[in-house]
Amino acid sequence: MHMCARLRLLLLALHALTPAAGGRAGTVCAHLKISVNVEALALSPTSGRAARSVINLKRRNVLFIMADDLRTSLGCYGDSVVKSPNIDQLASKSQVFLNAYAQQAVCAPSRTSMLTSRRPDTTRLYDFNSYWRVHSGNYTTLPQYFKSRGYFTMSVGKVFHPGIASNHTDDYPYSWSIPAYHPASFRFEKEKMCKGDDGKLHANLLCAVNVTEQPGGTLPDMESTDEAVRLLKSSANDDVPFFLAVGFHKPHIPFRIPQEYLSLYPIEQMTLAPDPDVPTLLPPVAYNPWMDVRKREDVQKLNISFPYGPIPKDFQLRIRQYYYAAVSYMDAQVGRLLSTLDELGLSDNTMVVFTSDHGWSLGEHGEWAKYSNFDVTTRVPLIFYVPGVTTMSDWLGESTFPFIDVLTQSEYSFKNDKVIRNVVELVDVFPTVSYMAGLRAPEPCADVSFQEELCTEGDNLAHTFRHRERGEDEEAISFSQYPRPADTPQANSDLPDLKDIKIMGYSLRSWDYRYTLWLGFNPKTFQVNVSDVHAGELYMLADDPGQDKNVYSDSDHSVMMKKMAGLPRTVSLQMRMKLQLLYLTAGMKTNRGKA
Repeated sequence: MHMCARLRLLLLALHALTPAAGGRAGTVCAHLKISVNVEALALSPTSGRAARSVINLKRRNVLFIMADDLRTSLGCYGDSVVKSPNIDQLASKSQVFLNAYAQQAVCAPSRTSMLTSRRPDTTRLYDFNSYWRVHSGNYTTLPQYFKSRGYFTMSVGKVFHPGIASNHTDDYPYSWSIPAYHPASFRFEKEKMCKGDDGKLHANLLCAVNVTEQPGGTLPDMESTDEAVRLLKSSANDDVPFFLAVGFHKPHIPFRIPQEYLSLYPIEQMTLAPDPDVPTLLPPVAYNPWMDVRKREDVQKLNISFPYGPIPKDFQLRIRQYYYAAVSYMDAQVGRLLSTLDELGLSDNTMVVFTSDHGWSLGEHGEWAKYSNFDVTTRVPLIFYVPGVTTMSDWLGESTFPFIDVLTQSEYSFKNDKVIRNVVELVDVFPTVSYMAGLRAPEPCADVSFQEELCTEGDNLAHTFRHRERGEDEEAISFSQYPRPADTPQANSDLPDLKDIKIMGYSLRSWDYRYTLWLGFNPKTFQVNVSDVHAGELYMLADDPGQDKNVYSDSDHSVMMKKMAGLPRTVSLQMRMKLQLLYLTAGMKTNRGKA
């Protein structure tokens, strides 16, 4: 999504590409030309007449909701099992991005990347052990930008990853007008709070509880919702616009949730993942051994072999049951927040953004948890409610977001009228939220931007709110990555410390393909060796949406790698992988055509 002329020069350097690939080069530029023109309109502060005629640039309040470890297991994303009526209701009055992807499938790197609009290779945060302002650059965050423009900014729950990654302050006072709030009951999450069959308390993965028996008679997300409601009420009549970020802890493990939500998912109705086995051609470096799941007491009792398992099928069903129940519990908290907007008369001037830091594997590919580059861990919900844009004011005075109690209301139906199917990324959130709230979106970053405090490595998606999507955009891509300490699964493969990272898996996701290269990485210099290829993955999504059939080895890569070696050193890794994908897939199409 850079300038077309630049891509033309690079393609000329690969003049020996097959005819099919050469034909596609013109398609690349045609798409890019349109993309650049639309993007310039969305970003330009003087392009306003057309934009302002559709989008009222009066500053809106922002309610920014982030779930933890939430994959696209929501009704509004086509999941027929889950019960998520409040988020589905929000989606029915919003624009829903169906293919949004995180930049790294683990909490701190993903959250820091999204909130700074910089990729992990710019924040240089791949684990939990550094603060970007000290470690890489003094990058402005999304809430900091709003604060600098006169907003009162507030944080409740898990927004930034707590600890070193946010300077033990959730980046206060840079990002927030007041210190961030964390629920007191969260300190019990990792303690023995789960009653076992032996009558004793355990630190289990599966932990349905009677809330009245918990310390304080509450749970972290309930506490966070209470505080967020209090802050909304205190802000309702202020003249100063607010930016309130609310981070829910669920469905992150342990699944310590109110026990009544399990009744929504009878165990006899649960099913296993459609692809529960480790794919035959999956490179060992790509596999995550789900150590955080293994460490729970109830999982340890299963005596599962390392690294591939598998978990017994009956326990797999229970994990899936508890995950879905945790989603419904979290959905109820979202419903409480949204109904409060209505009660306070704020739904007509408050933009609501709902997303997650990354997804979570539920047995697909024989994997659990996050820590990989597959869709199930990188794909996230991304929903924008913009009053006056995604929905019009209800002059009849009807409630916009009436609370739906999923435990008592079984009948509800919602439809998504505004969906975007093309690929977007979480680094796009910062510029898009800014623009849609009535602020100017940050300018795009230069190729090297460590000294730039305010810029974006994402795209402003404002144009998608103005124009109906015209089919698939083959050039729209997301770019994710994940580090590994070795070529085979280790005890620290899921979350290696920076010093232990030896390999970085870079993954490009387009409409048609997922292409991943596992490359040598130097943690001291943060340099990737593009010629040191440890393994590769290529999935043809039309035939293999679950990404189970790796066809990377179907092609001869030697000629392509020689051509890549001839490119200037200044060509970015993203651009190299785009060109490689063009070459590989064009060759495959040509070979299949001959067959």
